[in-house]
Amino acid sequence: MVRWEPDARGRLQRAALELYAERGFEATTAHDIAERAGVTERTFFRHFADKREVLFDGSARLQQAMVAAVTASPAASPFGVIVDALTAAAEFFADLRDWATKRTAVIAATPSLQERELLKLHRMSEAIANALVARGTEPAQAALAADLGVAVFHRSFQSWISGDHDFGSCVRTTLHDFARVTADVSVEPEPAR
Repeated sequence: MVRWEPDARGRLQRAALELYAERGFEATTAHDIAERAGVTERTFFRHFADKREVLFDGSARLQQAMVAAVTASPAASPFGVIVDALTAAAEFFADLRDWATKRTAVIAATPSLQERELLKLHRMSEAIANALVARGTEPAQAALAADLGVAVFHRSFQSWISGDHDFGSCVRTTLHDFARVTADVSVEPEPAR
């Protein structure tokens, strides 16, 4: 009989990450995770739809935070709005470096999880683009700004998990690098025919 302890969700997440690192994602079952966390398998499924969702649990909250930042941004340009959303993401990651680093290693070792991660980033880009369109940005520009923002987010995230800087500093460095690599680019669109 399992004895009730608080924070079952957190214990399940920690147990899953430990087991994924020890055994690999594919070799770990929901039963294994529940057993390690000291809960029943039924409790596992009350918190997570499947064993992948343990790793992607915060995705919806991150996306909501970024969309809310897009909606609330006082910036005029679409990319200025994106910068505000990236700044909001920095708050989201304040205490998550250890978890994020271990999570990233598990995902890197599992092709099906890599696909899931790319899908998550794509959905975030779509949500941000929709929020930009709702602010009045032309759809093609909104999609481009959102895609660029997600690229900056992804590069910043990779830098953050492999370094000593806070996420906000990594975002600023990535934005600086982005400005440098595009500094001398000036392209006029071809006239409409």
